[in-house]
Amino acid sequence: MGREDILPNLVSEMRRGTLVLCVLARLGVPAYGYSLIEDLAGTGLAIEANTLYPLLRRLESQGLLEATWNTDGAKPRKYYSLTELGGQVLTELTMQWQATVAAMNAILKETT
Repeated sequence: MGREDILPNLVSEMRRGTLVLCVLARLGVPAYGYSLIEDLAGTGLAIEANTLYPLLRRLESQGLLEATWNTDGAKPRKYYSLTELGGQVLTELTMQWQATVAAMNAILKETT
């Protein structure tokens, strides 16, 4: 098995671990699914609909997001936003992320 066989799976696993934090961070302002897909893609983090929508439903069922329907436009849209609990979890995950990045930077610095 070569690098080209192994690397894509490892990158996918690494990205999967960051998606919850990315989604929570972007939903401080209410957004609907497709707009979130475009927003994340604009930052360089492409996410497919079949990955995002189950994640949104899971985060909603955990009480981290709330969903409301907006039927004012031509097309009804389900908007997601952080709950109070979601904001608290986002803060804690952000601190964990920053600690992990600092540790990884120290580890990777030792290897170069």
